[in-house]
Amino acid sequence: MTPSPSNTGRRRWLLGSAALLLSAWGRGVAAQGAAGRSAPIRVALIETLSGPMGNAGEAVFRNLVWASERVNARGGIEVAPGVRRPLQIVRYDSKGQPQEALSALQSALDDGITLVAQGNSSAVAAALIEAINRHNEREPQRQVLFLNYSAVDPILTNERCSFWHFRFDAHADMRMAALMSVLKADTDVRSVYLIGQDYSFGQAVLREARRQLAQQRPDIRIVGDELHPMARIKDFLPYATKIKASGAQAVITGNWGNDLTLLVRAARDVGFEGKFYTFYGNALGAPAAIGDAGIGKVVAVADWFPNAPGAESRRFYEAFRQRFPNPADDYVHLRMQLMVEALAQAVEAAGRSAPAGATALPAAQRIALALEHADVTLAGQRLRMRADDHQAQQPLMVAVMDRQGAPGVPFDVEGSGYGFRVLQRLEAAAAEQPHTCRMVRP
Repeated sequence: MTPSPSNTGRRRWLLGSAALLLSAWGRGVAAQGAAGRSAPIRVALIETLSGPMGNAGEAVFRNLVWASERVNARGGIEVAPGVRRPLQIVRYDSKGQPQEALSALQSALDDGITLVAQGNSSAVAAALIEAINRHNEREPQRQVLFLNYSAVDPILTNERCSFWHFRFDAHADMRMAALMSVLKADTDVRSVYLIGQDYSFGQAVLREARRQLAQQRPDIRIVGDELHPMARIKDFLPYATKIKASGAQAVITGNWGNDLTLLVRAARDVGFEGKFYTFYGNALGAPAAIGDAGIGKVVAVADWFPNAPGAESRRFYEAFRQRFPNPADDYVHLRMQLMVEALAQAVEAAGRSAPAGATALPAAQRIALALEHADVTLAGQRLRMRADDHQAQQPLMVAVMDRQGAPGVPFDVEGSGYGFRVLQRLEAAAAEQPHTCRMVRP
């Protein structure tokens, strides 16, 4: 794939007519090209697109491209009666660093883009929220909206909630509660090792694991509890050795990307025979890294799995595999598809509420107000936005690793020969949690 753009050059990588980045509200947004074609609605993808976590960013890009292609195939978004515009994604490489992400945000603004999508790092998301809040107060004529598909530190929709930020993933406490619903019944596990990445999200995961274990399984002993530098460890054997020596029967971790793959591979190499209760153990190389040792032992939580029951879900996944047949590209998240559908729904609703005779796209505030009431369904999965804190509500699933072809496992992951069988589905009402957000609306 073509290298990612630098922030200084602001080179844009586009993929055909697919993509997603919202154009500046007031500047030529409804302008027609010389041939009478509508200008695209653009969304800036500010993400880690290089370095050890770059594979996760590229996977997000594919998801948003595919979602945009689906919207564009039906004619794009109707921004006004009889006027439809395509979606387009523009890439900006944050390199996984908050300061680089802020530079990318400024680049997107300089390029006339005021809709931002990001998710792989809660630390980056927190920096973006703060910067966008300041920008929107300073420049109300070109306000920015932030679509978050994966940054799941609970604080982002609690104490630091923002009118301009919308989260489409379940936050860490919701995910932990879903995992705990399975661990609670796993009476074979009497001791656990907690390990995570040393930044806001990883810290939140371990904090919530301790709290929920005390409530749900007070009989379980925590025999290890540590954080490690994020995206810097190349050899996890010392960590795996400590895990095995601790006598832990299970590991609980929120690790993602290369930090998870290397951890589970090291655990396999030292002969650790316990279970892994993970947030992201079902993708990005983790199943192949652990191999047969993970069968029945690697548990993951997600909004959806490729082996989720139902014909609609199966058709959805088969369509993704047809679009991206390379096994290395097998990373699809239904929530990212639902996010794009919610955006399209909100832009169309805001267009209907625009003043009569308006020629520009609806203002950011109108789209945000419409997005607060987003309610979309795809592949049998329904997502609705909770207006009080801008936290999406949707079902969650917990699944366990097994061989492809085993009952409930028609599909594998990334050509590994291993897939995930759904153990439990929590409906949205069961996954929902209270919040402490005090939303300040403009």
